Amino acid sequence: MISNEAYVLELLQNSGMVSLEDMTACQEEAAMQGHSTLEGISKRGLLTQDQILEIVAKDCGMEFQAAIEHVDEDVLATIPPAESRRYHALPTDLEPVVVPLAKIDDAITRFFGKTDESLASLMANMDGSDLELKQAGAAAGDETAEGDAPIIRLVYGLILEAHRLRASDIHIEPLEKRLRLRYRIDGNMQEMKDPPKRLQSSIISRIKIMSNISIAEKRLPLDGRIALATVDGPTLDLRVSTVPTIHGESVVMRILDKKNLMLGLPELGFFADDQAILERVINYADGIFLVTGPTGSGKSTTLYACLNTINKPDRKLITVEDPVEYQLPGVNQVAVNTEIGMTFAAALRAM
Repeated sequence: MISNEAYVLELLQNSGMVSLEDMTACQEEAAMQGHSTLEGISKRGLLTQDQILEIVAKDCGMEFQAAIEHVDEDVLATIPPAESRRYHALPTDLEPVVVPLAKIDDAITRFFGKTDESLASLMANMDGSDLELKQAGAAAGDETAEGDAPIIRLVYGLILEAHRLRASDIHIEPLEKRLRLRYRIDGNMQEMKDPPKRLQSSIISRIKIMSNISIAEKRLPLDGRIALATVDGPTLDLRVSTVPTIHGESVVMRILDKKNLMLGLPELGFFADDQAILERVINYADGIFLVTGPTGSGKSTTLYACLNTINKPDRKLITVEDPVEYQLPGVNQVAVNTEIGMTFAAALRAM
């Protein structure tokens, strides 16, 4: 799938390869049937996927190559297999080329061997031992005892794949005829392979159980958390939110990677003069400092990096958060709870 579909559609229309009438018909069909417009163009026989990629490659000033036949061993050694699989990329000793995704994956398997990292393999093969579930009020081993259940393997696979792709959010959205799965990667929503629609209720119930959310309540928005320890070390915190829709409960899982807590301001990529201004601002005795931006843009990471910078033994730091995403040592973190009157205003008055 080409991620920036709007750019490709505009490119095809401007090049005259697809008429305005055909484009409109494909967009309407895609909206009704739940697939992308590019898939509709291919299904109608207007252009093949290879022809579309060839047009994109030409616009980017690159060559299109239908397959990867050979890569020298010394060139192949410049990329770790895990990185090659993660980014669906292989090094070449020439200029960059565009190759169909399926052909790249075939070449990766041929050069590096098979792997079980794909979501499809995780769904089929995961036995529950790859992750240890830490749930409030339950021992870690309670979940793995059911590790052979297909739904548990499926949910684990969704989370592992999102972490592997460095996604910040997992969106599971019930539509009329499909259960749409999307990951937010680098701030952009990307559609993944849909889980079976018939498993919608089971998948969402499984996530709610893992989040310590009542599976009986389906009429109200609900929130919960999951703590997940992966076998390769990092612990993932997932903030889970459910919202009832006309086709079922929509679920969003925000992946909070604790390794981001260790970042300081220098690691955020500021220019030296901008960083100096920021450091001066956060060291003022009083004032208001606004950090704004869309989901996944790095607001929390920036604020926690600022806290790490000014967190010193001679200072007392108090934060008011809704919710508390990360727990910082040495910082007094207050969680908002509007149900009992603990609002932002109440917390500020108590400081």
